[in-house]
Amino acid sequence: MDPEVDALASLEERILRAADLVTALRAERDAAVAELNAARNAAGTSLAETQRLRQELEGLRVERKQVRTRIEKLLGQLDLLNGS
Repeated sequence: MDPEVDALASLEERILRAADLVTALRAERDAAVAELNAARNAAGTSLAETQRLRQELEGLRVERKQVRTRIEKLLGQLDLLNGS
């Protein structure tokens, strides 16, 4: 075989391997970007859910305080009735 043909075949093989490698690397990059976007979306959702739960908890604390105050007031009135 001619050395020039061998060199050309070798060069062609290396180019094909490089093209395959570039294709594989692009696919890995695309997968990594998709995974990153999914993680960002999940983090955003988690942050929003955490904020919602904090607001709900604060609302429940306020409500509990109001109920406690009303119960204490009712108990005070009962004490007054019992004392009469």
